[in-house]
Amino acid sequence: MIQKYGIMETEIAIKAAKDCFERELAKALDLTRISAPMFVRKSVGINDNLNGVERPVAFEMKEMPDVTLEIVHSLAKWKRIALKQYGVEEGKGIYTDMNAIRRDEDLDNMHSIYVDQWDWEKVISKEDRNIDFLKSNCKKIYQAFLNTEKELTEKFEKNLKNSCQKKLLLLLLKN
Repeated sequence: MIQKYGIMETEIAIKAAKDCFERELAKALDLTRISAPMFVRKSVGINDNLNGVERPVAFEMKEMPDVTLEIVHSLAKWKRIALKQYGVEEGKGIYTDMNAIRRDEDLDNMHSIYVDQWDWEKVISKEDRNIDFLKSNCKKIYQAFLNTEKELTEKFEKNLKNSCQKKLLLLLLKN
C-alpha cells in the first residue's frame, strides 16, 4: 500500500530525490557542480532566445542604472563558455541547478513560468560525436534514474515495485 505523505514529508522526499539523482548523474557522467548565474548583462548576449519569441525579464539596478540585466532563461551559451573558463578536460563536464523565470511560457501541468532544472554540458572529442557515444551516455543517465529510484524505494516506499522500465530504454537505444 502506498503511504500518503503530508506537505512536509513530500518536500523531504523531493529533496532526497533531487540530491540522490544529482549525485548519481555527476558520478555517471563525470560532472562537477558549478553555480549558474541568476541574471546576466543583456549586452553580453549569452541569454539564449530559446525559440525566438521569449522576452526575458529585464531590470536595472540602482548601482548600475545604465546596464540592463536579464533573468537567465537558458544556459546553453553560458555552459559552453563556462567549460572553457573552468578549463574542463575532455571526457569531463559541468552541471548546475538553474533557476529561471520564463514569462512567455505556455502553462500546463509540466510547464511553469518558474523554472528549476538541472543543466549539464560535457567536453567530448570530435570522434565521440556519434550515435554510439550518445547511446552510451543515455544508458548512464538512465542508470542514474534507476539508482535513484532504488534508493528512494528503500528509503520511502519499501513495498513498491520499481517503476523505471529497463525494457523501454533498451527499445529506444536499439533503434
